[in-house]
Amino acid sequence: MDEAPTSLDSKPLVVQRDRSVLLDLHAKGAEACRRGLARFADLLKSPDHLHTYRITPLSLWNAAGVGLDAAAILDFLDIHAIARVPREVRMFVEDILSRTGRVRLIRKEGALLLDIDPDLRSAVLDAPRVREMVAILEDGHVLVPPSHRGEIKQALVKAGFPVDDLAGYTAGDALPFQLRKELRASREPFEARDYQHTSADAFWCGGTERGGSGVIVLPCGAGKTLVGLLVMERYQTQTLVLTSNRTSVAQWIRELTERTTLEPSEIGEYTGEAKEIRPVTVSTYQILTWRKSQSDPFTHFDLFHRNNWGLVIYDEVHLLPAPVFRVTAELQARRRLGLTATLLREDGKEADVYSLVGPCRYDLPWKELERKGHIAEARCVEVRVSLAEELCDRYALADRREQFRIASENEGKIPVIRELIARHAGDRVLVIGLFLRQLHLLKGILGVPLITSKTPHPERDRLYAAFRDGEIPVLLVSKVANFAIDLPDANVAIEVSGTFGSRQEEAQRLGRILRKKKDGGGAVFYAVVTEASRDLEFAAHRQLFLAEQGYPYEVVSGDALVAKSRIGS
Repeated sequence: MDEAPTSLDSKPLVVQRDRSVLLDLHAKGAEACRRGLARFADLLKSPDHLHTYRITPLSLWNAAGVGLDAAAILDFLDIHAIARVPREVRMFVEDILSRTGRVRLIRKEGALLLDIDPDLRSAVLDAPRVREMVAILEDGHVLVPPSHRGEIKQALVKAGFPVDDLAGYTAGDALPFQLRKELRASREPFEARDYQHTSADAFWCGGTERGGSGVIVLPCGAGKTLVGLLVMERYQTQTLVLTSNRTSVAQWIRELTERTTLEPSEIGEYTGEAKEIRPVTVSTYQILTWRKSQSDPFTHFDLFHRNNWGLVIYDEVHLLPAPVFRVTAELQARRRLGLTATLLREDGKEADVYSLVGPCRYDLPWKELERKGHIAEARCVEVRVSLAEELCDRYALADRREQFRIASENEGKIPVIRELIARHAGDRVLVIGLFLRQLHLLKGILGVPLITSKTPHPERDRLYAAFRDGEIPVLLVSKVANFAIDLPDANVAIEVSGTFGSRQEEAQRLGRILRKKKDGGGAVFYAVVTEASRDLEFAAHRQLFLAEQGYPYEVVSGDALVAKSRIGS
């Protein structure tokens, strides 16, 4: 996977019996080693000098999805580990990966069958809930009702037996179209990048039954929407696109209109504002999960069945709501593409994404795209601020949740925020936060516009457009800006508060400033946190994802930053 270190003392890994792997960031070759390790292990902790990873069944199965096998993984560990890889770890990797491809869903004479290697048959059939979902035929075949195709895969993944679904998919109604060689409106030529073609090909799998389901992981700003269009072009079938919000719906429709030969009349919007069902229909998770009350059915779930879709695209698949998982379990005869910047989910349902949407088919490290110039070079800075003196007693007496809020909303952050904005005069600055009270306070102090979930969509669109055009250099945004907004010239993000330890959120927020800049310039991501507080604890957890992608955090004192500015003035 990577070249061997040049000397024994440069080996950066310690592999432990509990399948945790320690990475010494100061060892030679540590960066190349980190890139390889991230392909089959999950990052748990990221102190400055020693990162801790863990090898899990799901991390190994997703590694298998992008072409790694046990021999490649163990060879990598042997090359980079200081000491011999423990026998327990070797056995675990070999055992987990030996199960891939040995339990298969196939179709034979129209019937859906579970095809199991003989030496696994008893263990698979004795897994929880499996026997109640299948029928054992007289000839020994294991019959699976089509309605249980998704559930059986969920149950077997939980039991440790990933299912290779080779049963094929409904073709869906045909939709012939092509990607344009130039944008429709401007006539500006464009061409998909090599990794976009490669990721679409990984999903397509030559048009065989091995393709047609799975997840493509690319950074924000890397053009995941275009990957979706490339997949659509390969299958030439009517498509349902589900995404995170109405702003993203508009972006998908704009890309479909500009980059394909589809006519506007063939592209529909299904949101709170419009209910169009057309050969390509773009909708949101919110409208699908809307219902009058908790006891009522989901009003718009019939969208999944109101057209003969040959492909369903889950944009921002890490946000897929639990109710949509239930419908997805019933949609296993439809091809399913997940697009995301991270496989991480805050609800821990990564295994459901694997079993119901599909395994990881392609995953390109952020730093690799940065090195190739496809996304902006980014610098990450953590600015630590002391807690305002008048809040110290209140903080000490508060419960843990309230402590987090007090530290997050610490008004001692305000001079730092003002100083950072002043330092970036002439740049496009996003100030991003979680707590509305804090954001409204900043709006009054800074005199800049604020976008929250309550901002009407026409006003949001107007403000985003003004920011893109340079009329508004600084924009305050709440969580609504975490996902799918197209602000290509934003090059500075200042995070003033965030969700409890959400690594997913940190990835999305950095992603807001990663689009390649017209002038080739870089980007800066600031996280302003209260030192010695719950705010700092959760910020450290959020930063795990960035550490996993190879973004080190420079730590500076906010108090010193402001003091230095005052002295200079």
